[in-house]
Amino acid sequence: MKIDHFRNTAQLPLSEPSAVGLPLGEPLAHVATASVEREDGVEAGVWECSPGRWRRQITQQEFCHFIQGRCTFTPDGGEPLLIQAGDALMFPANTTGVWDVQETVRKSYVLIF
Repeated sequence: MKIDHFRNTAQLPLSEPSAVGLPLGEPLAHVATASVEREDGVEAGVWECSPGRWRRQITQQEFCHFIQGRCTFTPDGGEPLLIQAGDALMFPANTTGVWDVQETVRKSYVLIF
């Protein structure tokens, strides 16, 4: 059994940033990650995003814990959720909506396929 250990997640080196997939105006948000995907359909990692707005594209169930930053997520048909460092969320599968990052966020996450 292999245990994946993400050390010092606040400082963990991430991939080169790339633009979000479905941006909604300026500034154009960029994301970077460090992750592992296991054979059992679970992906885990650390994700960071610069300020900007975009539509959530992930259809998998997701648990995430915010390490730094501040943002809002507005689920389609729902009320905005203010999220900041120290918060954790559990998204049901197929949750759609809009991310609005006001201050660069970094989170650890687990996706269940």
